[in-house]
Amino acid sequence: MHLNHLIRRAGLADIAEVSLNLRDDDIREVVEGGGINPVLSILHDYLNSDAVVFHVPNGKTAGIAGVSDDGCVWMLCTPAIEEYPVTFVREARRWIESLPHAILHNRADIRNTTHLKLLKHLGFKFLQVIPDGPNNILFVEFVKLCQSPHYLE
Repeated sequence: MHLNHLIRRAGLADIAEVSLNLRDDDIREVVEGGGINPVLSILHDYLNSDAVVFHVPNGKTAGIAGVSDDGCVWMLCTPAIEEYPVTFVREARRWIESLPHAILHNRADIRNTTHLKLLKHLGFKFLQVIPDGPNNILFVEFVKLCQSPHYLE
């Protein structure tokens, strides 16, 4: 995985920082959609995936993301993504393209329109909308077939 000054491997301190500064839509997705505290959600994902933290040029933390061995990709963001949206999308794309997975997938709260726009910019396709979680919130399943060099050999 190629990392640079705006993307680095996530550490435990990043979990607290991001979870205390989440965007309102990200909090709603985790709490209403998943029925879990954001700190516990990020900690769970962090422990079960290869996680990175994103920064924007002014040094603020923009979000935390990761991918599990089976290609389940996740991301939660802070309002800092809105300060440098083009840079954030470019760095997120660079990270996604560096992953060695043939397929990336997950689901997102259909109300989280910022994340849905980001997913489109990153080349993900939307499959179906399904109710999920303790509150039957509508989520959209998404997938990306990757052109990883590891699978072209």
